[in-house]
Amino acid sequence: MHHSEKALFLAVHGIAGRFAGQPVPVVMEALLRGLPKAPGLEVTEIRKIAEEISVGRDPSGL
Repeated sequence: MHHSEKALFLAVHGIAGRFAGQPVPVVMEALLRGLPKAPGLEVTEIRKIAEEISVGRDPSGL
């Protein structure tokens, strides 16, 4: 795993722990503020991640 990928997974994991069960817009805002910039990471993917976190899942795999 590359350094940037690991940083992304760790950021998602941290946000998932703090925002699990919150509404999608709240999680989206946290993700947009807290995720490191990663090439190819688009808003549609971030929304899917937010939806997973909103229902209590941790999509980071950690």
